[in-house]
Amino acid sequence: MTEPVAPIAPTEINLHKKSRLLEIVFSDGLRFNYPCEYLRVFATESGVQPLDKPVYDKQRVDISNIEPQGTSLLKLDFDDGYSGSYSWNTLHKLGENYDQNWKEYLQRIKDNNLQRGEGRATGADSKVTIKLLYFIQLAKVTGKNEEDIAIPESVTNVETLLAWLRKRSADWKDVFADDKVQVTVNKHFAEPYTLVEHGDEVAIVPRPE
Repeated sequence: MTEPVAPIAPTEINLHKKSRLLEIVFSDGLRFNYPCEYLRVFATESGVQPLDKPVYDKQRVDISNIEPQGTSLLKLDFDDGYSGSYSWNTLHKLGENYDQNWKEYLQRIKDNNLQRGEGRATGADSKVTIKLLYFIQLAKVTGKNEEDIAIPESVTNVETLLAWLRKRSADWKDVFADDKVQVTVNKHFAEPYTLVEHGDEVAIVPRPE
């Protein structure tokens, strides 16, 4: 007799407001980070599935509330007024198929001449400018304690920020390695996926030896 397969269920759910990501760890050990936009555009009144015309203009949508419903559903309230319920199996499949789903969604947006919505906030000069704070030997290597600097479009989160900093100077390559520094964004400890947006204060501190 075969043993019954245990249903997939979450063991951990975290909403990362700054990064607009919903993180779910499942009982099979898989961990997914879902952008709020992704969950919103794949939600419909009849369940989570694509519409004939895709949902659009949701690039900066946020999840405002999370509420489990029974033992098999998660209700998500979005700040555009929409609420949707997602089964654990649906969320697991959305996580597994994210790359392909998102690729197809972007193509459908393009085919329908639609826009994802308002992009990154910028200053009056249309640039994304942040304040960088450097501490201890980072200040010595960079020659400054802080700077206000416009970052390129490719820099969207902590991971890409550090990668960009490593390219600014040969002397910076080692000291800004991912495993050599700790980063806070607006005085909150940050993850590699934490968004970096216009007006943010990003502090970088060497990790203890």
